[in-house]
Amino acid sequence: MIGYAEAPRAWGLTRGMARVVGVNLTDAVVDGWLTRSELAGMVDHCLHCCHVPACTDFLAHHVRALSLPAFCDNKPGIEALAPAP
Repeated sequence: MIGYAEAPRAWGLTRGMARVVGVNLTDAVVDGWLTRSELAGMVDHCLHCCHVPACTDFLAHHVRALSLPAFCDNKPGIEALAPAP
């Protein structure tokens, strides 16, 4: 199981944003589409992000979405892993 005990909120938000566009980050690592280092970088971006309230609000109101909000630093990397619509 991949997780980030030192940054649980950042891991949860990163994983939540990915889930909204149909991406399972753990599976992406296991399947070789994403390295653990790249995933750690995503979590680190989230850990230092100033948009946590907006992210939390987005996740509270979206179960599924075609794309992530522009403020998300992980938008390009996560959306690159998303299945075609």
